[in-house]
This record gives sequence, C-alpha cells and structure tokens, in this order.
Amino acid sequence: MDRRTVLFLLFDGVQSLDVTGPLEVFAGAEKGLPGSYRIRTASLDGTPVRTSAGLTLVPDGALGDALTDGPAGSRAGGEAPHTLVVPGGQGTRTPDPRLTDWLREHGPRATRLVSVCTGAILLARAGLLDGHRATTHWAYCDKLARDHPAIDVEPDPVYVRDGRISTSAGVTAGIDLALALVEEDLGREAALTIARHLVVFLRRPGNQAQFSAQLAAQTARREPLREVQQWITEHPDADLAVEALAARARLSPRHFARAFHAETGTTPGRYVDRVRLEHARRLLEDTPDGVEEISRAAGYGTPEAMRRAFVRTLGTAPAEYRRRFRPAPTT
Repeated sequence: MDRRTVLFLLFDGVQSLDVTGPLEVFAGAEKGLPGSYRIRTASLDGTPVRTSAGLTLVPDGALGDALTDGPAGSRAGGEAPHTLVVPGGQGTRTPDPRLTDWLREHGPRATRLVSVCTGAILLARAGLLDGHRATTHWAYCDKLARDHPAIDVEPDPVYVRDGRISTSAGVTAGIDLALALVEEDLGREAALTIARHLVVFLRRPGNQAQFSAQLAAQTARREPLREVQQWITEHPDADLAVEALAARARLSPRHFARAFHAETGTTPGRYVDRVRLEHARRLLEDTPDGVEEISRAAGYGTPEAMRRAFVRTLGTAPAEYRRRFRPAPTT
C-alpha cells in the first residue's frame, strides 16, 4: 500500500474545525490501516497559529520545508503531497500574499487539491479553480462567483468534486468530503468504521444541499405563512398549487405569492420543489420503497416527473441516486 501524504495548511485566523475535522478522518484511517496516510501540518514560517476561536495550533514545520524528499533524497524538486488540504476561516479574508504565492506554485503539483469552507477563496486567489466547478460556505458563494467569474460556483452542494480538485461547504462539510476521499482510497468499510467512531453519517452525498428546505428559506414572520410552510413540509403529496396554499393562508393567490416571497426569500413553487425533492431523497436513502411509491409520496405523481426533477437538480436519476447513496445492508 502506497502511503499518501496529506498536508494541511495552517494560518492565523484559520477555522479550527476546518482543520481538525478532516484531520481526524485521515488520522482514523491511519490508525485503522497503518501506513495508509502520512499527515503533516505546516504554516508559512513553521510558527504556531491562532485559530478564529482562539486556539493555538502548532504545525509540524514551515511550508517551505513541507515537500517530502524526492526519490534521490534531494529537495530540488521534491515530491508534492498526495492530498493538499486548504482550510477556511477569517484568515482567508486578507491572506498573507506569500500563502497565495505558495499555493499558486505548489498547488498544481498535488495529486488531490482540497479546500474546506472558505479555503476555496485561497485556491481561487491562486488561480487554481478557474474553469472548475466549486463550492464554499453558503454565505460566501455569491462573493466567490462575483470575484472569480471563471469558476462555476455551485452554492447548494455539501461538496463538489471536479477531477483532482475537491471543494466543500462550511465547517463540518469537510468531514463529509474527507470520508469520501478515504472511501475512494481505502474502500467503504474503512470509511464506515471511521464514521462510526466519529458518530457521523457515512456519508452525506456531495450533492446533498447545505441546507434543508426549511433552513434554506427564511421562516415567515406572519403566522398564516408559517403554518403554510409547515403544512408543505408535512404534506408534500398534497395539492400544493399556489391557489390551494393561498386558500390555507386565507389570502388571494396574488397576495399570497408576493407575501411568501417577501418573507421567505423564495417563491412558493421553488419552496415546494425543494421540499418534495428533499422528501424523495430521504425516502430513497432510508426506505426500500419502490420509485413509483416514492414519487407519489413525495407529490410528484409519476416516476417520470420525479426523474425529471432529480436530473434537473441533481444531475442523476432516482435509481442511480439510490444505488450510490443508500447505505449497503449490514450482515
């Protein structure tokens, strides 16, 4: 088994969980399968860094010395890390230019380039995400897209993998991405063992939304609209046309649609679409029900209508989604 070097970049203002979450995943894999990973941490000068939460992290060394010796023992070129992990945090807002320069020079040499949360901003500043699909913390997706139009920013997924480049959403999403990488390297059982030890799910699909439908939309201020939101969530298979929802809120359809959008930040139709898709995904992941039964329970009516919704939003059909993301039965 080839030992893969995993290098974590550290800097002042880094988000501590962006580092420690994925690090614990790779460390768990190394404990379970000794020789699988060599984990290193490095800061610009090899000095301790202070995280955004006030913790002090002591790196293994400086970035300038982080590259392992080449086959002949010379550092002239050195071997780049197999997996280079760039965490996020407040320190990504005004990073040291030397950090960006180091990434620009050495990032392309890593076998896998990974960011957690706003670490994607550092990769973008170094020009490493141009022409790629990427995500970051939901609060910074618009900024990433605006500042770097050459990047195809996807604000919804927990993580996005585009070739050798993988980017994840905020904070704990780095754990999901790290589990996916371990599963790729060492197999599902190894990743499942780590997930159980960390008491997390194996694994949130990469294209799972950063928010549930309820969290993605704001909660309406007025009670009738809040009641309608709750009704949609509890009855995805009901008649959820604007006219029917407006009647429940005791408003005219036009007034209801305007008020719903003003108070939740989304239209009734889009909210219903997200609730139904989320409900269908949960049934596909957690139940043995057939696609036809699930399509009715989620309010799509027919398997074809559900298939179109899945392909349009997730880029995959329901059957393939279930095959990829429903946990395998345990014996």
